[in-house]
Amino acid sequence: MKLYKRSFSSMGCPCGVQFYAADDQMAENVFKAVFTEVDRLDRYYTNYSASSFTAAINRSAGDKEGILVDPETATLLDYAQQCTIMSDGLFDITAGALRRAWVFEKNNAVLPSQETLDKLLTIVGWEKVKWENPRFTLPKKGMMIDFGGIVKEYAADSAEKTCRSMGVNHGFVDMGGDIKIIGPHIDGRPWGIGVNHPRVRGKEIAVIGLRAGAIATSGDYERSITIDGKIYSHILNPKTGWPVEGISGVTVVADHCLIAGSLTTITFLKGKERGIEWLKSFGVSFFCADQYGMPIASRNFDFPK
Repeated sequence: MKLYKRSFSSMGCPCGVQFYAADDQMAENVFKAVFTEVDRLDRYYTNYSASSFTAAINRSAGDKEGILVDPETATLLDYAQQCTIMSDGLFDITAGALRRAWVFEKNNAVLPSQETLDKLLTIVGWEKVKWENPRFTLPKKGMMIDFGGIVKEYAADSAEKTCRSMGVNHGFVDMGGDIKIIGPHIDGRPWGIGVNHPRVRGKEIAVIGLRAGAIATSGDYERSITIDGKIYSHILNPKTGWPVEGISGVTVVADHCLIAGSLTTITFLKGKERGIEWLKSFGVSFFCADQYGMPIASRNFDFPK
């Protein structure tokens, strides 16, 4: 068995997959299947193409008949709803409407006006939608959803299943730092996973070894803007319309990447004190850094010297 690696780009971020395979032909077949599956999910759920199903859902806003969704999308909507409930409304895929005010491009960094945000907040809120499987309704014109906080992690889990279905049992899938482990090294060793330092590019702030499960990170450093020396995260509070403050990075280990990603995002949204206490209640391995990039809480992570 030989270790094969391949990098690729998807969902706006650098990705990769590596695994042990019996021969070159098997490896090529697995790579092709993984790329096909990830590309399928990217095309179907992206907010950056008018031909995606997400775009179709958003075009239906204001139509009282809503839109019929397929079983896979229904599963994601059910999951999003559960995240909204467990986060007291802070994890909300209807907050996608706020992206009309916030542009996280370093060369075009402008703060939106409170008036603009207040207007958009009138069409934000999961409690406004009508979801009766398989019919999903956005009752107000201008409402929109964004699967961005779910689909990348879901893709990592789905790609892992693809690998396993093709006989791969050792390796991992990396979707922009959100990682699903297929299995340990062929000799049983864990994969060493590093957490990027939120404030020092190219440096790892924490590490953990994993043989199974998944790991995901939410941070204010990969997608953010800086105005007058202040960092504004891409993670927006759906109740205020403003980026969350107090935490620069949260990393969580869970059985599935989708769950790990949701836990990190909800912790980030809840804030430093409430978020960390809430996260601790799940008994998962985690790492958290404050707004200055300093470690403030962790479980089962090691720190490089």
